[in-house]
Amino acid sequence: MSIVKSLSVGEGDMFYIRHNSDNFTIIDCCVEEEWHKQVVEELENAASGKIIKRFISTHPDDDHIRGLKKLCKDFEIPNFYCVANKALNPDGEEDFDMYCKLRDGSSCFYLEQGCSRKWMNLNSNPGDDEQRQSAGINILWPVVKNEKYQEVLKAVKDWQDPNNMSPIIRYEAEGKKSFIWFGDMENSFQEKIKNEIKLPRTDVVFAPHHGRKSGHLVSEWLQELEPKVIIVGEAPSEHLDYYRGYDTITQNTAGDITFVCENGQIDIYVGEKDYDPYCTKLKNLEKPLSLVNHRYNPRYGYYVGTII
Repeated sequence: MSIVKSLSVGEGDMFYIRHNSDNFTIIDCCVEEEWHKQVVEELENAASGKIIKRFISTHPDDDHIRGLKKLCKDFEIPNFYCVANKALNPDGEEDFDMYCKLRDGSSCFYLEQGCSRKWMNLNSNPGDDEQRQSAGINILWPVVKNEKYQEVLKAVKDWQDPNNMSPIIRYEAEGKKSFIWFGDMENSFQEKIKNEIKLPRTDVVFAPHHGRKSGHLVSEWLQELEPKVIIVGEAPSEHLDYYRGYDTITQNTAGDITFVCENGQIDIYVGEKDYDPYCTKLKNLEKPLSLVNHRYNPRYGYYVGTII
């Protein structure tokens, strides 16, 4: 069994994956001071028993690295992953300073299309003393030599908008169930690179830029992805794109969203009790009576449906 959780952190992003292997992954963080203790306790519990821990940073915008310095103090982050970049911190923000320290440190691994690493997407070799399976994480973007991407890296060096340096991260759980993240990649940049990559069919899509209209996925990618459900993140409702014609769960109203991957399916739970208990509008979600009749799970929250 593996668990993917999208934490409700206000207008920001934070996810973690408890893999069905000896791995634990955090993607971004946005932790206000008043939530810090609670978040750290949850991460410690979720990572219990896992040896390989990694933090993946999509980009160093405040709402994706907020609380990073304190998180590093109270939760062990031995492996830091990000795209190679020279983004600067003109305002002297402590979380950005921590990002730069980790980015430029010896424990950092730089992400690019097709990169491989134990135990991100490589299993142990047969003769290794330690035998463990990979995390199942693959990087579909960036192509670092791509001209448009190089323009983005040049711009962020002068602290222009870092959204488009975001990688595309895909996780495949047991049973071939899959998830994909785009960070804050904007629609205008997607248009420039849409023909440079092909995206595989993926069950759960976390909409770029918190689900804002500015990050709306281009139609070509949506057709390739064929998502069962799109997660629209937290942002002012007037800025959100609700992906008409697709099944969506909106974190503004759902709260925390937990995906339990087991037996070739994904059971989905939300934190808010009043969030559409039967999700009648979600045509791609099955609703087994055994779960509907026992809707509340003290570990995960309120059940809303299953991706078969």
